[in-house]
This record gives sequence, C-alpha cells and structure tokens, in this order.
Amino acid sequence: MRVLVVDDERNIRHTLRVCLEGLGCEVREAATPEAALAALAQGPADLAFVDLRLGNASGLELLPRLLAESPALDVILITAYATFDTAVEAVKRGARDYLPKPFTPAQIRHVLERAKAQRELTSHLGDLEGQLAQAVPEATLETASPAMHAAIGFIQRAATSDAAVLLRGESGTGKGVLARALHSMSARRKRPFVTINCPTLSEQLLASELFGHARGAFTGAVKDQPGRVEQAEGGTLFLDEVAEMSPALQAQLLRFLQEKQFERLGEGRTRKADVRVVAATHRDLEKDVAEGRFREDLMYRLNVLEVKLPSLRERPEDLLPLARRFIAFFAKAAQRPAPELSPATEAMLRAYPWPGNVRELRNALERALIVGASGVVEPQAFPERIASAVGPGVTLGGPHTLEAVEREHILRVMASVPTLDEAARLLGIDASTLWRKRKKYEAEA
Repeated sequence: MRVLVVDDERNIRHTLRVCLEGLGCEVREAATPEAALAALAQGPADLAFVDLRLGNASGLELLPRLLAESPALDVILITAYATFDTAVEAVKRGARDYLPKPFTPAQIRHVLERAKAQRELTSHLGDLEGQLAQAVPEATLETASPAMHAAIGFIQRAATSDAAVLLRGESGTGKGVLARALHSMSARRKRPFVTINCPTLSEQLLASELFGHARGAFTGAVKDQPGRVEQAEGGTLFLDEVAEMSPALQAQLLRFLQEKQFERLGEGRTRKADVRVVAATHRDLEKDVAEGRFREDLMYRLNVLEVKLPSLRERPEDLLPLARRFIAFFAKAAQRPAPELSPATEAMLRAYPWPGNVRELRNALERALIVGASGVVEPQAFPERIASAVGPGVTLGGPHTLEAVEREHILRVMASVPTLDEAARLLGIDASTLWRKRKKYEAEA
C-alpha cells in the first residue's frame, strides 16, 4: 500500500515511516501542505496520515485539497489535541478515520488493516455496481461532487457496523441506491436486501407487509403470511419514506429496533429477527417530532448513523456526466447509436433546477431519446417546463396559463433554497401542499 505521511514533526514522520515500511508499505513524507500536494502530484497514494496542526497551517483545511487532488485517497487525521468536535468535523470533510497521539504500532497496524479491508470492499462494490448499472443506470456511485463523495465515504464506513442508518435528502436523490450500496458493502451482503415503501400502503396493510399476519387477521387473510422483516433475516431492511408511518406502527417499529422482537398481525407468538434497518426520508423529522407527527425516541433509534444526500442542484459537476450515461443506457436498450447532447441542450440542462433530482433527469432523458429522431438531442425533445429553462421561459403577462406561471414560480423558489419547508414559507403555503405539488410535477416529467 502507498502511504503519504504529512506531519511537521520529523520524529513523528520517522516513527510512522519505520512502522509502515515494516508492514510492507511504500512511504512518502511531507512536512507542509504544499509538500503534501506536490507529493500527490508526483504519484497517487492509497492512504494518508495527516497531522491536525502543521505549523501555522491546518490539517482540516488540507483535507479537501488532498481529496480534490486524489478522490480515492483514504485520510487518517492524527493529533495530540483530540476532541469530539474535531473528530466530527474531520469526518464531515472526508477523513476516513481519526487517530489521537500518542499512538502505538498496534494501532497503526489496525488502521492499515481496516483501510485494506475497506478498499477490498470498495472493489467488490465496484464489481456489483458494474453489474447493476447494466439494468439501473443511476445505480453508479461515480461522482465528482465533494458532497456526494463525502456521503459515499460515510456509507463505506457505516457498512462495517450493524447500526441503524438514516438517509436524508430530497426525493429522487438516490437514497435507495445508497441503501443498496451500503448492504452490498456490509458483511450481510450475501443475505437479502428487502425494501418496503411506506407511503404506498394503508396502516393495516403496512403493518401486515412489515411484520406479516396470521390467517383470519383481517378480511382476505386466508393464510399465514410472513412479513418483510422475516424475509430480510440476516440481511438489510430498507424503509423508504419512513416518516409516513402512522403513530401506532411507529411504536411497533421502535420495539423491533430495541428488542429485535415482533408479532405477526393477529398472532400472539413473539418472534425474533436479525435484521439491519436502513431508513430514508425527505421530511424534516425534527419538525415532525416538534409537531407530534413522529416519535422522538424512534427518530433517535433510526439515526444512529445519519447521511445527508445532496440534491442534484448541489452537485452540478455530476449533471452532464449523468445525462450522457442515461442517454447511452437508453440508446443501448433501444438498439440504436447513442446521440450527442447539443450545446443548447447542455446549457438547458444546467439552467433547469431539477426539483425531482436524478429521478427527474432520468425520466427526461428517456423521453428525449424517444422523441428525438436525430443523432443530436436538442431542447425541443424535452418537456416545455425544462426546454424553457434557457430563454425567456414563463414570464408575467406572457401568453401562459396561470398553472404554468405557478409551476415555474414554485420550481424556481424550490431551486433557490435548501429545504422544502423554507420554500413553503417563502411561498406562503403549507409544506404538505408544496410536497403534493412537487410530486405532481415529478409525475409529469
């Protein structure tokens, strides 16, 4: 393994070099941020030990610069001034791990072994990702976005534990894709990955779907039926849009998370299941807790590890690569050559706010390939709301319906603020009303 040691103390660099070379590593040293970047420019590294304090410079500030130069680099922050806040900030900025001084050779060996194991898991994930991308193009985790790269890095670390994970982000950002990636990287990857979409079922049907039911539990229950919890035994249960659960079902889920015990609907027998729970939501859970719509104790049980996925607006560097990937995928499925995106189309894609995120982009590109007949995709192949993103678009007093003006205004406001609640406040409407309107716009994509 190729290791870069960045520390302004010569004896620390020497100690790490001796230890790492004894473990079979190829080691390079740097005493300053500039020397560290120069070392990476000369050749890639797999792992970097970076001191928090580099003379007058900061290892935390160097972190994003190192990752920008080498996105696959695993960074271990080392310091004699270890605090919880510093550890959290280091992880947020992309550090793989955090090692307080003084450290022992055994600790260095442990860090190295974990880094090697993680790279093997990443390689395994890449193989699975390649297979999945043949059928689901948005399943790729390739990204040039620092925010998305940080989210994926956190998922890689979370895969080594069995703790509950909460994925937060707008609809269409790829929470389901990341949940499946987490399962694929975990020790549970050979066991089932089971998904349940919470908003699509009534309270009774969701309870039955989740925990199963006994014969006669309700009208139509003609036989015993195991639920998704039992189907996911030994694996991962993904609860999509978990905030839509009723209070009664939230209590049942809380008990399962605490005790790993449950009962099928209409049955008195208590059962157990070994299942890791990953949940996802686009809602502001803290606000739902404050307003009594979601249990506070359940929120804390679900977000032992929390990951925030950026919207497509927050990762503009990924927009055109994703668009080209979708076009190539749908062209291959249609057995035709992949068309190019015209400069006007690229400008249009960059200008549109994409309230439906990656899901909306996928739908728009699939439609464009069907509608467009030439070897170049032009803006005319897209729905009017997207095609008008460049140019005058919808204007007050123009020849547009009131609905078109409202939709344009809502989409622009949502694109300008980070949360749905903030957009609802600016628009002067209830957040649930805005959520329904956004779902309608996504369906029209």
